[in-house]
Amino acid sequence: MITPTAPFPAPRASAQAAGLTVAIDIGGTKIAGALVHPDGTMAATTRRATPRGADADGVMAAVAAVVADLSESPLWASAVRCGIGSAGPVDASRGTVSPVNIGAWRNFPVQERISAELAERGADLPTVLAGDGVAMTAAEHWLGAARGHANALCMVVSTGVGGGLILNNQLHPGPTGNAGHIGHISVAFDGEPCVCGGRGCVESIASGTAIARWARAQGWTPADSPDRPGSAGDATAAGVAAAAEAGDPIALAAFDRAGRALAAAIAATATLVETDIAVIGGGVAAAGDTLFTPIRSHLAAYATLSFVQELQVVPATLGTHAGLIGAAAAATMLLPSPASSS
Repeated sequence: MITPTAPFPAPRASAQAAGLTVAIDIGGTKIAGALVHPDGTMAATTRRATPRGADADGVMAAVAAVVADLSESPLWASAVRCGIGSAGPVDASRGTVSPVNIGAWRNFPVQERISAELAERGADLPTVLAGDGVAMTAAEHWLGAARGHANALCMVVSTGVGGGLILNNQLHPGPTGNAGHIGHISVAFDGEPCVCGGRGCVESIASGTAIARWARAQGWTPADSPDRPGSAGDATAAGVAAAAEAGDPIALAAFDRAGRALAAAIAATATLVETDIAVIGGGVAAAGDTLFTPIRSHLAAYATLSFVQELQVVPATLGTHAGLIGAAAAATMLLPSPASSS
């Protein structure tokens, strides 16, 4: 059901664009929605669990339920655009998604289907689709750690590694919505094969899955940790991070290896398009200095040219709000304003 609260603080600057935005955030565990004001506050939020074992229409039914919830708000008639953020892969040029973590959707026409749901409820709105990395980038540039930077790389480091670009204060999703997909830049010429078909990709070294896999291959095993309730036996990247904080040499080496891969990719991106900040979010970034210290340490070896030597690497600030805020921000940045389209 709708939560009639504003769970996100308004930015200090003036509103980015007029009118409310319908924001839909689609992920493997939940489908969320909100009506987002021009200052970034959310007038209503709602969510449904992403159905497991359902067919394509069954998953879409949960999305439709989120739209229906939002349409009950008294502010529904004030919406002027819709932004959809989704787990990928996405093809924004076709409005389709094939999320790795939603097996029932392959080349699913989510943008068309959501547009139809909106129209059915009296909101025939311009709609845009963005991958979750691009949405996170839009969010962090609008209200988060990349705010005030004209050129930025934003990244999600989790079970995979994704990202997006801000160039000249504009979101740069590329023709299919996949520009900035830094996880599949190769940083190891003789590296192991990646799930994408390449070799030595950042994701194959620095994702949470890769960190844990490499640590276990080197002989690390999760140990009971009485001073960390609930972490006993954690064989994931979070468990490796806990071990690294306790000084385990293999765990520290796993994060150093990941940090080096991320540093190389961040420096390459900055050298190519002159970004001056890299913002990193996602579950692995929750490791804090365990991840950021090796990234910053290795960055000096890769960001050597004068115009990238001041490159910053900082944590994302929006957390769980990034999906909905990002969907709204992407719509605001990529769709014409109501005034210009009238």
